[in-house]
Amino acid sequence: MNNFTTFFVSGWHHIVDINAYDHLLFVMTLCAAFKLKEWKQILVIITAFTVGHSITLVISSLGYIPDNPKIIDLLIPFTIMITAISNIRNYGKEGVFSNKNVKYVIALIFGLIHGLAFASNFKVMMFNDNIIKPLFAFNLGIEVGQLFIVAIFTLMLFAYSKILKGEHLKWNIFVSGAGFGIAATIFIGALS
Repeated sequence: MNNFTTFFVSGWHHIVDINAYDHLLFVMTLCAAFKLKEWKQILVIITAFTVGHSITLVISSLGYIPDNPKIIDLLIPFTIMITAISNIRNYGKEGVFSNKNVKYVIALIFGLIHGLAFASNFKVMMFNDNIIKPLFAFNLGIEVGQLFIVAIFTLMLFAYSKILKGEHLKWNIFVSGAGFGIAATIFIGALS
């Protein structure tokens, strides 16, 4: 495999690896509040998350972010819990946190935090001073992996909404509630 493929596959595995379920959980929780007809907003919010993730990798690769795994292990589940609470609390309401643009900014900020989880590994993977090509390949792998997860999630939402005739509010509560519960368990585990 060439370097581009290596970094692409690493990005892909960073997202779709079942052992990296915190990222899978975040992506699903992030998408829970969106309906099928809002698929374009889902793509934008996922890309905003990837952009934030990319920025952290660049800053970290340049040595500007110190590593502190204990704090990172607390922040990542915390972002999932905040997203889940926001999904349930603001569902169907008008206001600042219901605004799509605000959600995109929050996804970008949370992407910055989630990028910290892989930043030290990414620095180790760097073979030379040129980070542009590896960073692009890695983040392309992340984006394709996230879109793959979103496609599966959207198919599940389609089956629930169209075939089972389920209400989107219940879907949002279930997915967000599950996201919160699992993230809370991870958070408590990181405290010990």
